[in-house]
Amino acid sequence: MAFAWKAAGLTYNRYLAIAARVVRRSLKEGPRLQAERRGEMDLRFAKWQGGKQGENKSLGAANADAMAEHATGEAK
Repeated sequence: MAFAWKAAGLTYNRYLAIAARVVRRSLKEGPRLQAERRGEMDLRFAKWQGGKQGENKSLGAANADAMAEHATGEAK
């Protein structure tokens, strides 16, 4: 049986994120603000080279930088 989210080309995690956002937006003002704060997430990562951890970077910022770099045609 095919699921609607699969037919739409979504991953299960993306489907859950969209469903959670819809539920949070449907709440009244007070509970909605609390739920939105709980839903915020900041993913960070660090590259390891030669057994040493590099600088911690925000995943969102790193993705935005990579997309901008790719758009301008620059390569590292």
